Amino acid sequence: MDPKQPTPDNSPVLEIRGMTQRFGGLKAVSGFNVSLMPNQLTGLIGPNGAGKTTVFNLSSGFYQPTEGAIFVNGQPTAGLKPHKVTSMGIARTFQNIRLWNDMTVLDNIRVAQHYWLKYGFFSSVFRTRSYKEREAQITKEAEELLDVFDLRQFADETPKNLPYGTQRKLEIARALSTHPKLLMLDEPAAGLNSADVLELIRLIRWIHDNFDVSIWMIEHHMDVVMELCSQIKVIDFGETIAEGTPDEVRTHPAVITAYLGDDTI
Repeated sequence: MDPKQPTPDNSPVLEIRGMTQRFGGLKAVSGFNVSLMPNQLTGLIGPNGAGKTTVFNLSSGFYQPTEGAIFVNGQPTAGLKPHKVTSMGIARTFQNIRLWNDMTVLDNIRVAQHYWLKYGFFSSVFRTRSYKEREAQITKEAEELLDVFDLRQFADETPKNLPYGTQRKLEIARALSTHPKLLMLDEPAAGLNSADVLELIRLIRWIHDNFDVSIWMIEHHMDVVMELCSQIKVIDFGETIAEGTPDEVRTHPAVITAYLGDDTI
């Protein structure tokens, strides 16, 4: 995999302007704005039902916003399907792990690189030189990721037979195999024990330090967010209620009320 390289400019990798999403009479997200810069590590937090995953689904093309605009590397994503948004440089993981359990660990990573195939149907049928060269490159990159994430010993195993924490690592490795400029992590610590959470913190920091990628994460484990993120945005009932550094957010009255309730109750 490519190590971190200098970013050619300082434009946002993801910019969202006035994003609103309605489901019938319910306004799930209201007037959401964010600008994520290259190599930034940012958190998105809020109570259950605040609209965090809806923001991620909108940003990655799974939903189209009712109002507002989304730009990836300066290009609008309006009307694009998720695979097209991925090809623009967005990769994500999910709160509920989504791996292909009928494929090996190696093939889970290999298949995610289909966006970068440079051969056509003819080449694949007749196993041309270009086909063989590209397939060899894909396998080489997948094996490098297995080594980076200490998954080489599981290369021929199916994901369903792996420990939960190892499945999380595989999902992140698969996302990175698409060469994203922005990696979106939806509750990566969900379901992990305390030892695995500490390993996850180390892993995310290592990815941020060594890959040319910004990271945007949703997380309920406050120690993970506060430890890793330089900027945090807080939403509740679809509305942004606070944003700033970890110290600014943890002492913000609206955040305390959202998580702990009104002290008059």
